Amino acid sequence: MSEPSEIEQLAQIESALLKRWPESRIEPTLGRITALLDALGSPQLSYPTIHLAGTNGKTTTSRMIDQLLANLGYRVGRYTSPHLESFTERISIKGEPITPTRMIATYKDIELYLDLIDSRQPHPISFFEAMTALAFVAFAEYPVDVGVIEAGMGGQWDATNVLASQVAVMTPIGFDHMEYLGDTLTKIAQTKSGIFKPESNVVMAAQPAEAAKVLMAQAAKLSAIVFREGIEFSVKSRALAVGGQLLCLQGLYGEIDDIYLPLYGQHQANNAAVALAAVEAFTSVALDKELVQDAFSKVASPGRCEVIYKEPTVIIDAAHNPHGAAAIVKTINSEFDFELVVGVVAVLADKDVAGILAELATCLDYIVISQSSSTRALPAAALAEIAGKYFKAEQIEVISDLSAALTFAVEKVSLANQVNEGVSAVLVTGSVVTAGVARAKLRQLGGGK
Repeated sequence: MSEPSEIEQLAQIESALLKRWPESRIEPTLGRITALLDALGSPQLSYPTIHLAGTNGKTTTSRMIDQLLANLGYRVGRYTSPHLESFTERISIKGEPITPTRMIATYKDIELYLDLIDSRQPHPISFFEAMTALAFVAFAEYPVDVGVIEAGMGGQWDATNVLASQVAVMTPIGFDHMEYLGDTLTKIAQTKSGIFKPESNVVMAAQPAEAAKVLMAQAAKLSAIVFREGIEFSVKSRALAVGGQLLCLQGLYGEIDDIYLPLYGQHQANNAAVALAAVEAFTSVALDKELVQDAFSKVASPGRCEVIYKEPTVIIDAAHNPHGAAAIVKTINSEFDFELVVGVVAVLADKDVAGILAELATCLDYIVISQSSSTRALPAAALAEIAGKYFKAEQIEVISDLSAALTFAVEKVSLANQVNEGVSAVLVTGSVVTAGVARAKLRQLGGGK
């Protein structure tokens, strides 16, 4: 009998991982991941790391840091979550998702250790803990010069917080996962500040006052060196450009202008400033201007205000909380000139659905309510009921099948473009799952970007 193909083996690995505790179920402890990594020889300590936490912007900022380090000649391992389409996206080596061959080999390396720790703990290793261990082992095995590691949830007890990071990055803090992190920004900031390490560097995006106070106090307690957006570094200026924006950034060692960033939105400019400061803090040197310009010109951020289709225009954004929804709304309203915006929205039941819809109502002319395939998905009927508080009845269409909802929205906007002089667009948003399904569906339609 022939061996299963790599695709079949990957599917088997994913199935085995998904049988574990899901990412949405958390027992706040580092006990299991510590025991697992100790058994594996502490691979996460074999390379220097930059560790990111925060509510929004972590994945994009991680990608920017990765590209800057790559341009400096480093072999970079990047771990982010969640994924859009394939779980292998979470583990990146030299800017590309881990290959099937390497993923299979890495899983085989740790499989018996997963079973061992499961047998010794009151609760089994979770999906996220297993993925984190896979990333740490892969980065040691296919060796990287530096790891860029995104926390999953919180910080203090997040499975990634077993690092001895040289730089901790805190992206903007807002409300999300309140059932685990607390119902105030003070509580959320306290948990997230757990990634700060003694006498390390801390790079902080601009924060709400109550969060900043907590973060600064924790950094001072650990004698960490703090670099703050708006003080030690900043976005000096930004201007709209074809396909993105042109930036002037104030870094830790001076000003760098004429930076073309092929991403939209003020928040992406802020992410760029944070990424530049993080790499400067890591290297302790000023970066060459042309190197920085080249790195940022190469940055991509799938599923984050991504123009995935052009006839008609379809934008995908993985916003899954009010803070993220506000960012994409501001970007659409200020940086595009659409006559009509049709939203396809599917969210998860454990999110601040009302807060998300309240933001989207300031941008969308018409909303197609749908439902993703996630077990955590809010039923379309329930989402439509909440949407009725923010949209008029004639603005709402309910199509529970997400693929059908996308087709309906694309056809509606195509018709609008035929009969109107202005340009109309589709915005797909509400969760990472929604964004991922939309990307796959639109590729099937063909004629994308």
